Amino acid sequence: MAANDLKVLLIDSDPQGNATTGLGISKETDRPSLYHVLLGGVAPKEAIVATEVEGLDLISADKNLVGANLELVEIPDREMRLRDRIAEIRDDYQFILIDCPPALDLLTLNAMIAANSVLVPIQCEFFALEGISGLMDTIDRIRDSFNHSIEVEGILLTMYDDRTNLTRQVANDLKEFFGEKVFDTVIPRSVRLAEAPSFGKPILVYDPRSRGAESYIKLAKEILAHEQTRQLAQGTR
Repeated sequence: MAANDLKVLLIDSDPQGNATTGLGISKETDRPSLYHVLLGGVAPKEAIVATEVEGLDLISADKNLVGANLELVEIPDREMRLRDRIAEIRDDYQFILIDCPPALDLLTLNAMIAANSVLVPIQCEFFALEGISGLMDTIDRIRDSFNHSIEVEGILLTMYDDRTNLTRQVANDLKEFFGEKVFDTVIPRSVRLAEAPSFGKPILVYDPRSRGAESYIKLAKEILAHEQTRQLAQGTR
């Protein structure tokens, strides 16, 4: 998206901090992180760092975020914490992406309530199908319990290998259940995609001509096309 000349903020809400290290940002510094924004009274603008990708900023994760789930429990309106804290910077960016932990915990709940929509990356494996059903139930509960009209932006098939029967079967099952919510773009299994994070570089910097980079460029364009269609539909109401 940043490569399409949009101003983008990535918030790393996963205590593992893979999005942070994958962009070449150190987690072992005194710089404020998402933890300090959520629980330390630090203004979001003070935690934002620029990445080497023009137009892409980051609020990083660090080891302190591991304890955030426990500390958030004691805070009033704990589910709304992230939404309220980033309200002052929402209009500074055309897209804010929140990378969630692989768990349906308070950090993930905060991300979903702060977000307008959820993008679900899913590996084409059996256990991933089980996990997505739990995620859909959670989204429905958030809509009902918090009166929050969050949408499913799309289902993204990742580590896609069309040479295997399982991949094709899982893809077919998802398309049968979710229909047009499954992105046309798929992210292939790729050595270059796997290598890029170890060099602290996004794939568009590490190898912009690789299949993986081309796939993510295509995905960004598909999301932007959906957004344009949505805005046109809202304008005609």
